[in-house]
Amino acid sequence: MIVIQWLRSLIFVVQIYFAMLVIGIVFAPYAMFSRAGARAACKTWCKWVFWSARWMVGIRTEVRGPVPTGDVMIAAKHQSFLDIMLIFHAVPKGKFIMKREILWTPIIGLYAKGIGCIPVSRGKRGLAIKKMVRDVDAGRLEAGQLIIYSQGTRVAPGVKAPYKVGTAVLYTELGQPCVPVATNVGVFWPRKGIMRKPGLAVVEFLPTMPEGLPREAFMAELQQTVEAKSDALLAEAGFEPERLTQ
Repeated sequence: MIVIQWLRSLIFVVQIYFAMLVIGIVFAPYAMFSRAGARAACKTWCKWVFWSARWMVGIRTEVRGPVPTGDVMIAAKHQSFLDIMLIFHAVPKGKFIMKREILWTPIIGLYAKGIGCIPVSRGKRGLAIKKMVRDVDAGRLEAGQLIIYSQGTRVAPGVKAPYKVGTAVLYTELGQPCVPVATNVGVFWPRKGIMRKPGLAVVEFLPTMPEGLPREAFMAELQQTVEAKSDALLAEAGFEPERLTQ
């Protein structure tokens, strides 16, 4: 049974990247001159992934909580590529803080730039944060939802990893409300490997945190809120967190 699921997972992974290529080419003339076109292409691909995941590998998806539509910052738990798709597909004008290297990824890099994602270099944290703030300020002419992963990387279910200070810096500089997001997608779609497991993968938008909170209070509340709800979603999925350290 495990072998069959792995083979189904392999076929699923191959076909979604083939679909990415096809959709990317079909939408390219529209996306090259329109941010709305780039978003439409990405959302079309997300729909294909959700639909094919359901019948090919048994992953059902669900978005819970009030989806933000205004100009806000979204601080999300990140476990795999699936939570990226679920959040982006749910919000009307999402854009991500992302690693600069992604810009050089075929198809993904082109469309990430097209939807207004903000690339940052990793390594020199202070310079990266300043660059983030400058780029965010420069891109605020269009209202939207700026999505940041507060732990800075994909974190496997049950692993404990620190929340990065860049989230608090952006929150302070932007002066916007923050919407925390919890998830359990890593139980079914891991951050690495081919195997996909059947079940209900959830991202949940949590109550909005108002602008203007002190940095330390903001970070403490954000971490507590996201971790507690993510643990609850993991338990709902039948996963018992071991609280390993990353």
